[in-house]
Amino acid sequence: MSPTTEAAASASLNEAGVEAAETEAATKNLVFVAAERLFALHGFQNVSVRDITAAAGVNLASVNYHFGSKDALLFEIFRRRTAELNRERAKMLHEASDRHAGAPPLREILAALLTPPLRWLAPDHERRISLQFLIRARSEGTDEIRQVLKTDVSHLRRFSDALLRARPDLSPEEVYWRLHFTLGMLHNNRFAEFDRLNVLSEGQTSEADVMALLERMLNFAEAGFRA
Repeated sequence: MSPTTEAAASASLNEAGVEAAETEAATKNLVFVAAERLFALHGFQNVSVRDITAAAGVNLASVNYHFGSKDALLFEIFRRRTAELNRERAKMLHEASDRHAGAPPLREILAALLTPPLRWLAPDHERRISLQFLIRARSEGTDEIRQVLKTDVSHLRRFSDALLRARPDLSPEEVYWRLHFTLGMLHNNRFAEFDRLNVLSEGQTSEADVMALLERMLNFAEAGFRA
């Protein structure tokens, strides 16, 4: 084989390899997106591997090939979306810290914690379905997801540290409890809870105005930390 022919063959093989890798990545993403939506809408136990691959329009073996198992796929969605959400939170807190010479005020700390998930809640936000998935994960997640929820506090440590500095007059125990209550308020924003509140208020409440909801939550959380 001449050098020219050999180079052409090598280029052709490389091109084929790139195309194959791109096809695999596209298939993996189709499975990921379809699974996230189905799990969010119907629950973890009510969605089968066949449901996922049918919705993604891919081969039945794709879930196991790309993720290992249904549970591993669930954990990958959970891991990726929580990481994305917590990056947004960390970025907001870092920016607030920069604006205030390393000592952001209480409300801006709380805003960095609460704003990203509330943004995802907006009806027109591309991550609304991801938030719905994460809400389900708290109650329906696998053992691996539950273990992470129970023990991984790395994303919260920066907020507890900032809150301790913002309220040095409070004991650390009190700061941790108030952070816990603030997170409870956030985690209670399930879609079914909004529906129940709407019934209770006879239509006076709506989560559709996300910025108004965020303002109410910030007011409540800030008042709790200042009490």
